[in-house]
Amino acid sequence: MTTKKPITTHDEVQTNSEQLIGDFKALMADAQALITATAGHEDGALGAIRTKALDTLSNAKESLSSIEGTLVDKAKVVAEGADDFVHRNPWEAVGVAAGLGLLIGLFIRRR
Repeated sequence: MTTKKPITTHDEVQTNSEQLIGDFKALMADAQALITATAGHEDGALGAIRTKALDTLSNAKESLSSIEGTLVDKAKVVAEGADDFVHRNPWEAVGVAAGLGLLIGLFIRRR
């Protein structure tokens, strides 16, 4: 008898949340590079937009760093809860997965 992999593992959730955080960091780095590239245009509307973008980017960096730890901790708790549920109630988990699969199949078929 083979052992099936749980629906959502702790490692998958942690990897997904770390990837999301990495994507936001990359987006902020790209925005910073764009703002730096427009450094020669300090006058007029572009200068005002650039200043506002710098402020927004700074605030986003602070917010992201403050919630990064919280997001990872919550993802770990959710993954552990799902893992525990599947181990304690394997047939219920199979039933829920089958029911969701049936509903998704019905919705796809209607299109």
